[in-house]
Amino acid sequence: MLRIGLTGGIGAGKSTVSATFAECGGIIVDGDVIAREVVEPGTEGLAQLVEAFGEDILLADGALNRPALAAKAFVDDEKRAKLNSIVHPLVGKRRLEIIESVSDDAVVVEDIPLLVETGMAPAFPLVVVVTADEETRVKRVVQRGMDEADARARIKAQAPEEKRRAIADVLLDNSGSQDELVERARELWYGRVLPLAHNIRMRKVAEHKLELVPYNPGWPDDARRIIARIQMACGEKTLRVDHLGSTAVPGFEAKDVIDIQVTVASLGVADEIADGIANVGYPRIEGITTDMPNTGDPALWQKRIHGAADPGRPARIHLRVDGWPNQQFALLFRDWLIANPTVREEYLAVKRKALTASHYTDAKEPWFADAYRRAREWAESTGWRS
Repeated sequence: MLRIGLTGGIGAGKSTVSATFAECGGIIVDGDVIAREVVEPGTEGLAQLVEAFGEDILLADGALNRPALAAKAFVDDEKRAKLNSIVHPLVGKRRLEIIESVSDDAVVVEDIPLLVETGMAPAFPLVVVVTADEETRVKRVVQRGMDEADARARIKAQAPEEKRRAIADVLLDNSGSQDELVERARELWYGRVLPLAHNIRMRKVAEHKLELVPYNPGWPDDARRIIARIQMACGEKTLRVDHLGSTAVPGFEAKDVIDIQVTVASLGVADEIADGIANVGYPRIEGITTDMPNTGDPALWQKRIHGAADPGRPARIHLRVDGWPNQQFALLFRDWLIANPTVREEYLAVKRKALTASHYTDAKEPWFADAYRRAREWAESTGWRS
């Protein structure tokens, strides 16, 4: 099963994308629908709301008067937090019940308005955020019948756009027409969501182009999302997780592949967390179990490696043991490159030449054999510490 997260501020167009994904075959788990369900008359949720906000949030028939609740709950952070503390756990429980009932090969789209606020974005291998500027959103909400002041208050109460953008693997801009948004959503579904679902189910790593591209300012953000997923999936079994490799060097030309190092206490721990990493979108690459030894005992250069199932964001996840020379060198090499422009130019020339060889990684190894010594000398002269 693939679970993807879908979110967007009120009036952004999330419902249009959700409906499009449903037409394409997605199983929609709608947070708004569930939120209404868990506070229907006779439910535990409604009883808790009445206790917290008073009997005047009810209609004459005993149902929830949503405008009355909003008028009380959205006036300040404390009351909004109280509302969320009641509704969110109930929604989460019901969401899991629905998900557990679907087939293993389904693509489940979890439509979650408050995905930023709940902190659950890293649980999904893919997060789609629908966005539009605030004035456009206000206009749309007012056209639905909401008072403008209430619309602006609701927008202000939600996470700011920059926080939603920070969790977005895919950002769907809905500043144009609805037809344009539907077309982009369909392209995303067939071009990325379904291949990702297939790869996760088959434990397959997506292929990527072997080419160098200019530095992308979005690489650090991509790395942060990957790191957050791994940390959520593995918890305390990871000692540290770092963005390494060429994409971690500002301004440096690189392959469009995010390299992440997960530091663990042993290779046994790396094996224990393999399924968790695969479940959030990074299956193990079984054929690679070591780096090229550059010094000392070759056994201390062993590792485990995973790759991204997502064709839209290539990545490699290297699991190395704390204190082993390959774990230390990966950290050192990044910092050495950042600190030395001449070394960056030299390494870039090596990479460009390696692209013409039959095996890219092997072609770089002669240079790395000497680079290891030079990097260690730099570390000793500067007092570098990992």
